[in-house]
Amino acid sequence: MRMATRAALAAVMMGAALAAGAQTLRWASQGDSLTMDPHSQNEGLTNALNGQVYERLVKRDRQLGLVPGLATRWQQTGPLTWRFTLRPGVRFHDGTPMTADDVVFSVQRAQSPQANIAVYANALGTAVAIDPQTVEFRLPKVNPVFLQHLDSVFVMSRAWSEKHRVTRPLDFKNREESHASFNANGTGPYMLVQRQPGIRTVLKRNPAWWGWAVNVDGKAAYPGNVQEVVFTPIANDATRLAALISGELDLVIDPAPRDVPRLRSTPGVKVIEGPENRVIFIGMDQFRDELLYGSVKDRNPFKDRRVRQAMAHAIDADAIRSRLMSGMAVPTGALWPSPQAAYGDAALEARVPFDLPRARALMAEAGYADGFEVTIDCPNNRYVNDEEICQALAAMWSQIKLRVRVNAMPRTLWFPKLEKFDSSLYLLGWGGAVTDAETTITPVMRFPAPGGTGLYNWGRVKNEKFEQLAQAQGVESDPKKREELVKAAFREYKEQLHLIPLHRQMIPWAVRANVEAVHRADNWLEISWVTLK
Repeated sequence: MRMATRAALAAVMMGAALAAGAQTLRWASQGDSLTMDPHSQNEGLTNALNGQVYERLVKRDRQLGLVPGLATRWQQTGPLTWRFTLRPGVRFHDGTPMTADDVVFSVQRAQSPQANIAVYANALGTAVAIDPQTVEFRLPKVNPVFLQHLDSVFVMSRAWSEKHRVTRPLDFKNREESHASFNANGTGPYMLVQRQPGIRTVLKRNPAWWGWAVNVDGKAAYPGNVQEVVFTPIANDATRLAALISGELDLVIDPAPRDVPRLRSTPGVKVIEGPENRVIFIGMDQFRDELLYGSVKDRNPFKDRRVRQAMAHAIDADAIRSRLMSGMAVPTGALWPSPQAAYGDAALEARVPFDLPRARALMAEAGYADGFEVTIDCPNNRYVNDEEICQALAAMWSQIKLRVRVNAMPRTLWFPKLEKFDSSLYLLGWGGAVTDAETTITPVMRFPAPGGTGLYNWGRVKNEKFEQLAQAQGVESDPKKREELVKAAFREYKEQLHLIPLHRQMIPWAVRANVEAVHRADNWLEISWVTLK
């Protein structure tokens, strides 16, 4: 830990030296990007860092609305076809022009089994280059959220990928590395200069980026003046805070909740805050007949709804919110990041009440009055207070004689472990820019299948009634009919308690007083909007 802290501080100081005479943004987080391969891992910080270098056909505005990106316009030409006109004159960072062929290649690459975004890319159907500036998507079935799925695919250069033998995404869960792990060639506002995993990532401004010239209502759409970016992962909360207060950092995107009151009153520092479109929940292995990391033999307690219900009743979510999260969490009974996904249905948002007597009775009914042992796998640098949440849950579950061992690890180890279904009990967060139900239902709730379906259903839950409803909503074009199907699907999953929701997290950013940044609900730092005074 001391060595890691010294390395982090050294990187910060080097970043400070680089900043001399330049408009350099020095920012930090508790964790690091997983890879520079833009199709390999669908993880928030990874996407946000890659999103400064690579671009998609559409972009998100400050309110998460979809606006033109590498495509200037589009239209649905039929129930199963979409046509996009590409922005003229766009070049990759190596100087080669971007064409429709690169878009087709990128969609095909993102549809690879190794891609964590394959479930979204496959929903786009077949991409066809009509001419160098026109791409058509031909769908096998109706997709009511086509544009939301499109907003997941970064565009790469076919020529660069072929030259460096990275025509398919790297297999992160099996520790594969490639040229795309540490190098990048996008079209975005910033170019990758240096990538040192766990130490720092350096970007420089792309003066040829098309976005610098875009105006909306007479104002620059992307007014940022940052010339250089130095990102430093610093795991220790106190170290990140000290570096910000001393002026060695300009922005921290994840200060510890307990430190926020102090930061609000610290001279030279300000707090930019807002809710995040992300829900935190507990998953359980409901597939195996015997848990990998449990004391019960020849049966799986988590297959019994009464055990899952008991665990939910034993959680004091208000205590977690007030004592652990310092008020920066919103307890919920929902399993989707935004209330909009369930159309604001209050019943679907309601929590299972904290009720220890009921929890103990349910454990006894299920035949576990004396409890059992199990291990929970948690990241310790992915979500706000993630390891601390797991420790708090272990203490709460001990009240129903559920003896939980907390196995906490960095995200770089945690993601590969869980992607192999190597867990009996785990904490997970889900969110991002999309508020629609589909991008929770298909990757998180449905049973794993080829093409990316159920990729994050790490407990391998299978509920036939839910599956039928989930499939139906995914191809329903009538908005009212689809709303009813979505609600019915969520209701079934919620009633069975296949996952146990905790809260929607809130993430404030702490910045130096001279920094102007836009806090988006998906916790995405868009550096082309950042200005340093």
